[in-house]
Amino acid sequence: MSEINKAVLAYSGGLDTSVILKWLQDTYRCEVVTFTADLGQGEELEPARKKALQFGIEPEQIFIEDLREEFVRDFVFPMFRCNTIYEGEYLLGTSIARPLIAKRQIEIARETGADAVSHGATGKGNDQVRFELGYYALEPNIKVIAPWREWDLLSREKLMAYAEQHGIPVDMKHKQGGSPYSMDANLLHISYEGRHLEDPAAEAEESMWRWTVSPEAAPDAAEYLDIKFRNGDIVALNGTPLTPAQVLTRLNELGGKHGIGRLDLVENRYVGMKSRGCYETPGGTIMLRAHRAIESVCLDREVAHLKDDLMPRYASLIYNGYWWAPERRALQVLIDHTQQVVNGWVRVKLYKGNVIVVGRDSRTDSLFDPTIATFEDDAGAYDQADAGGFIKLNALRLRIAANLRRRKR
Repeated sequence: MSEINKAVLAYSGGLDTSVILKWLQDTYRCEVVTFTADLGQGEELEPARKKALQFGIEPEQIFIEDLREEFVRDFVFPMFRCNTIYEGEYLLGTSIARPLIAKRQIEIARETGADAVSHGATGKGNDQVRFELGYYALEPNIKVIAPWREWDLLSREKLMAYAEQHGIPVDMKHKQGGSPYSMDANLLHISYEGRHLEDPAAEAEESMWRWTVSPEAAPDAAEYLDIKFRNGDIVALNGTPLTPAQVLTRLNELGGKHGIGRLDLVENRYVGMKSRGCYETPGGTIMLRAHRAIESVCLDREVAHLKDDLMPRYASLIYNGYWWAPERRALQVLIDHTQQVVNGWVRVKLYKGNVIVVGRDSRTDSLFDPTIATFEDDAGAYDQADAGGFIKLNALRLRIAANLRRRKR
């Protein structure tokens, strides 16, 4: 075990990270700095400060920071410019939060003179990869402590026993069983894993969902929403300018009200196993649908198709923890370049779990030409006879191959 003088711990104040804090102090005999990020998880964060103080952490070594605007502006919005979906369904709510946490942890390590960072991700999950690839990309010689890969506290019962033994405060919800799920939340989504959901054949209980009503219980009346885009990002809703975090907060409220954004998914984890999880991403679901709608009138056909070709690769990079890798950065430059012309508005109808596009337009960058697209008299704007030559040229290789097959018979 290498000598550690000071470690920055990604600290939520929950059972796992509270045990980790004490374990770091006892096992490594090191000073611990706690870092708690507010990414919009909707929880009171001050209890984390109180718990850290109880462990003897000096006030100046406790970092609790509101990163909501940076999270949406610099991570969520860039990802959605690519219409990013992993394995056809997952909007990467957990994945996209990890590079920001890793970045700020490294910055705090530099500010405080720490020589190590630590996280509470298990050895079975993706988050250990995402955190640590971020650490090493930003600070190649940093020491990383991953307790779940070192200790023998590999069950909830053992964690509880350790907490009791060392006088670690345990919330009553943990003593009584608490939520049956492992959850992660931020402004983009909330996820649920474990316990009942470990049987992929079992339907999630309705009581599990926190952000959305069921589509059956959603209002009977549809709600219309006007969404304004500038350079591929949403800048206003129903005519009201909003900051990035305000945009996502409002979309979550509207989407949740109308039962939008639930997902039940068995995904392929980076470490090789399949994992079943349920997700609520109401705002992201609306944002994705609206973004594709405004791109449909603003993007050149081949540029749009190129983006669609690149998207699965881009999604895998984020899912697998390569946000800070040069290939993700290079793709982002291309994606952001395409978004310079993605300006205009989209109108959607929200109704019982559905996001229905009912209109879109761009006054400055629309490539939709009604004089060409019309089914009425186009006054010579499009010569339909041109299509014959186009078809014959594209069919030439098919005809050559067909003639060859015929001669071989």
